[in-house]
Amino acid sequence: MLKVGLTGGIGAGKSEVSRLLVECGAVLIDADRIAREVVAPGTPGLAAVVEAFGEEVLAGDGSLDRPRLGSIVFADPDRLAVLNSIVHPLVGARSRELEEAAAEDAVVVHDVPLLTENGLAPLYDVVVVVDAGTETQLDRLVRLRGMTEEDARARMAAQATREKRREIADIVIDNDVPLDMLQRRVKDVWDELVRRAHAEEPRASRSSQE
Repeated sequence: MLKVGLTGGIGAGKSEVSRLLVECGAVLIDADRIAREVVAPGTPGLAAVVEAFGEEVLAGDGSLDRPRLGSIVFADPDRLAVLNSIVHPLVGARSRELEEAAAEDAVVVHDVPLLTENGLAPLYDVVVVVDAGTETQLDRLVRLRGMTEEDARARMAAQATREKRREIADIVIDNDVPLDMLQRRVKDVWDELVRRAHAEEPRASRSSQE
């Protein structure tokens, strides 16, 4: 099994890259999706979030009002740290369960938005970073996700810099390109991941960088 950590800044296009990798044959473990599952209505995770932030973070149907919570935490590093201390252990436990269920020869891609920020690179055989320019990120967040420019900039500022992400990367995928070029690049990356999965020491590339 090859354990791949996939990360990138908000709006960089990481979700598209993960989709393309799944098409190639990867087993995807999506930390964002799991993060939503562990705070679904009726879960201990949601109860802990409400205890920490108050019932104002609940929507009318009792689910978590993610935009409301996001507007609170992404402008306040201390409150963001509180949220992370609740959610991250739950996400980690569920991710390990899914990884253990994968085939022994699988290429398992962990889609982890905060991989860099949380110092998680050593957990993976290969770290793949999806990179895009700041203006590209901002445009996607405002135009495609409907964020205000203020909210988009706040969320970008709460994450690691592009330079920090690239420092921990074994492979960088440039996503300031048209979709057809991105598809070709992802296919090349997939071929490299398969090669490493069948190598005796898939961590060799990372070791050579340290």
